[in-house]
Amino acid sequence: MRTTRTRARVETPARLHFGFLDLSGESGRIYGGIGVGIDEPRAVVEAEASDEVEVVNAPDGTDTYFEHLVREAVEVLDVQGARVDVIDALPRHVGLGSGTQHASAVLEAVARANAADAKHEHVRALGRGDRSGVGRGVFENGGFVVDAGHPAETPSEERSVPSVAVRHELPADWRFVVAVPDGKGAHGEDEERSMERVVGADGDTADAVREEFVARVLPGASSGDITAFGAGVEEVDRLNGVWYAGSEEQEGVYNDASAGVVESLRGNEKVAGAGQSSWGPAVYALTTVAHADEVAETVDVRTFVASPDNTGARLSLLP
Repeated sequence: MRTTRTRARVETPARLHFGFLDLSGESGRIYGGIGVGIDEPRAVVEAEASDEVEVVNAPDGTDTYFEHLVREAVEVLDVQGARVDVIDALPRHVGLGSGTQHASAVLEAVARANAADAKHEHVRALGRGDRSGVGRGVFENGGFVVDAGHPAETPSEERSVPSVAVRHELPADWRFVVAVPDGKGAHGEDEERSMERVVGADGDTADAVREEFVARVLPGASSGDITAFGAGVEEVDRLNGVWYAGSEEQEGVYNDASAGVVESLRGNEKVAGAGQSSWGPAVYALTTVAHADEVAETVDVRTFVASPDNTGARLSLLP
């Protein structure tokens, strides 16, 4: 039995996902996720080495979910066990990246508690990173992140977590007003079914996404031009919605719960750009610190104001 224990703490930001560069595969690569880390909300877990697997303080209804993550982490790291305390968790299935951020936080905490090394590819063994590398990129370093995607011909089971191709820190005075209407985004089998239906189609939309990315998103991110960046991600987000419109999971360009909120924010002159994060229903509006509270007050659903997170996960060992 162990007589001394190391307690590891991992705190990770949420992320917004603006969409993919190419779902057609006509460029020779597929996916290429685009997103950004935000400093609220956050997931925080603490772990100690143990002879068994134990999870404490998980939010209601998530005990089994977190226990599954811990067991997978213990297995992939080849350690004996861990006792994991869930200090704070991200809301699940609303478009803020809970799956990858929770898996990454648990993996890193269990590794450090057991004096093991968590590697970039370990998160793939926990079922994350099949398509997008944004979540893992945000966990590792924060910022605005674009991943390299995958060679179009690579089967899903042979994919590694996409590497980060582009990263920029965003200005400290930018703010994302995030609204979360009641509802859930596609996940699990529904998400897989929708992705399978869309992938390989509509190269014209992929061309339009890449043109918008090169013309406004990338220059805006690199120069801190909020007008260019906001307009660019709004259009990239909308074009990604075009790929999925008419599917069982999303009838229109946006999630049914998100559409009205997106449209109201797009009409606000204090907003540089607005859209739906991932499958929603979370909606974001990019503005400045001077106008964030004013923008948030115009939305009649749950909202919070977040800054760009340019750091990524915070890792520490506790006494």
